[in-house]
Amino acid sequence: MHREHGHSAHLSHSGAVRMTEGSIPKLMLQFALPLLLGNLFQQLYNTADSIIVGNFLGSSALAAVSSTWSVIHLMISFFQGLFIGAGVVVARFFGAGDEKMTGKSIHTTAGLGLICGGIMTLVGVSFTPVLLRWMGTPPEIMGDSVLYFRVYFAGSMAFVMYNCLVGILQSVGDSRHPLIYLVTASVMNVILDLVLIGGLGMGVGAAAAATVISQAFSSIMCFRRLLRSPEEYRLYPSRIHLDPEIVKMVLLNGVPSGLQNSIIAIANVVVQTNINAFGSLVMAGCGAYSKIEGFTFLPITCFSMALTTFIGQNLGAGKRDRVIRGAIFGAVSCVAMAEVIGITVYILAPQLVAFFDSNPEVIAVGVTRCRRTALFFCLLSFSHSAAGILRGAGKAVIPMLVMMAVWCVFRVAYITVAVRIAPRIETVYSAYPLTWSISTVIFLIYLKWGKWLPLQL
Repeated sequence: MHREHGHSAHLSHSGAVRMTEGSIPKLMLQFALPLLLGNLFQQLYNTADSIIVGNFLGSSALAAVSSTWSVIHLMISFFQGLFIGAGVVVARFFGAGDEKMTGKSIHTTAGLGLICGGIMTLVGVSFTPVLLRWMGTPPEIMGDSVLYFRVYFAGSMAFVMYNCLVGILQSVGDSRHPLIYLVTASVMNVILDLVLIGGLGMGVGAAAAATVISQAFSSIMCFRRLLRSPEEYRLYPSRIHLDPEIVKMVLLNGVPSGLQNSIIAIANVVVQTNINAFGSLVMAGCGAYSKIEGFTFLPITCFSMALTTFIGQNLGAGKRDRVIRGAIFGAVSCVAMAEVIGITVYILAPQLVAFFDSNPEVIAVGVTRCRRTALFFCLLSFSHSAAGILRGAGKAVIPMLVMMAVWCVFRVAYITVAVRIAPRIETVYSAYPLTWSISTVIFLIYLKWGKWLPLQL
């Protein structure tokens, strides 16, 4: 039985935010804005690599870094999904004021993170050449791609534990401390890139090493924060274990998200293989677009994450009406922001792409990609916000099924057939607005008429 609690909704000295009382817009902004700034700096990890590699080492090196990202994302996506599930579990218990179960869920999450980090290191380093050959990576960039990939995955524990520990902090509403750590780490990453690549003339392996070192720093700082957090959600290393009951809850919430992320990542690898067939200049142009999209879409991602935490905490507290009001506010905000962002990207596309690579052919490819998709960001944002709502409500299976069916199976099938009929890179680009439109319609129908909230809280 969930109980109401008398905790206030303000930001405490510990950084935690209870979202069960107070103004919904204020609380979501209070949570999402530090999260946005933090994620902007996190994007600098990969973007700094791309800018510095592209300008100091050339388009071929940029293509090598860009081509590895689909595989890297594939490897980490499943574990990220697990931690989304873990965060929902922690948020529910935290919202209900159940300190015992909050503690159990936090220590089980940390245990899962250590196991996942070990698995990711082993698999990532061992299967690098196989995965890159399967993707059809061009021979002229294979050496750099293998090197970047292996150095990156040698530091897998830092990446996994960072996502694990930040997930715990965010589930209790603390997005402020991760921001501080990421600002510091991103500055460290840029300095290391400039020194190792710009100053010492080292190759793409140095770019990966700079990213790993910076991520390790932010992971350590998150761990230190949890060691000093209030008793309600403090991490005690001696208590890290796998509680069977919590593991089951995390898997029920996290495995659907993990499978969804992994299969979408596989689909992206297939799409990247189609892009690779058009040569390294097209690869570089599409890689530059991916970085632009990663930056510009961050406000939507952060609001979706805020929605998941908000829904989870308020369901834990038994506040059904508040859940519905928060879901509507979050979804409308996401769509409005996305369209403003899309228009801006459409207008500034040449300058944005040129920031990553000054080659006119690469710029032309990147601008075309931007202008074929940017005005449809509103559709993509609605799908993300709907998925965030449903995950927070414990319905992670629904977005998994929708995105697997539409963004994976249908998208890959469409591209495979359409490219044979019209063998142009623009054919690949058109798959994105089409599949975003279909998923938006499905989510609208389900949120309107589906039983996504429990009848009794």
